[in-house]
Amino acid sequence: MSIIKENLQIANIHLNRLKQASKEIESKNILKDFDIDDFEVVKVIDTFVFRFIKLQDYLGQKLFRRFLEEIGELYENMSFIDILDKLEKLGIINSSVEWIEIRKLRNKLTHEYPDELEAIKEEINVAMNKISLLEKALQNIEDYLKNKKIL
Repeated sequence: MSIIKENLQIANIHLNRLKQASKEIESKNILKDFDIDDFEVVKVIDTFVFRFIKLQDYLGQKLFRRFLEEIGELYENMSFIDILDKLEKLGIINSSVEWIEIRKLRNKLTHEYPDELEAIKEEINVAMNKISLLEKALQNIEDYLKNKKIL
């Protein structure tokens, strides 16, 4: 199996688990009835946050670089913003600015502030709304590689 194919499989595992955690948050109204002392609630939130961070990290640090390398567009010492700009030009992502915001959100989610429940709820809500962007980027990479007969 090629490295890029393996990278796509790993990203899809993170995405599917993230979506499962998101569905559980929605189906159990966890954000509405947010009880930080309920261990079941904490487990679901922790799973969601962990998978969001893992997927965002995996895409940004591994898959985007591997993709650009695979198509001959990765240059030595490319910064993250250069990578995002290249992906935007290729139509893989809609906006590099949007991805910088996702990265900032990821950083916010890594910090726990028990006395700021409303902020935590808002960040999780925003993250849930960003899942489709992560999924779309992953799908665009797969489609691009298939169209170029690399996959």
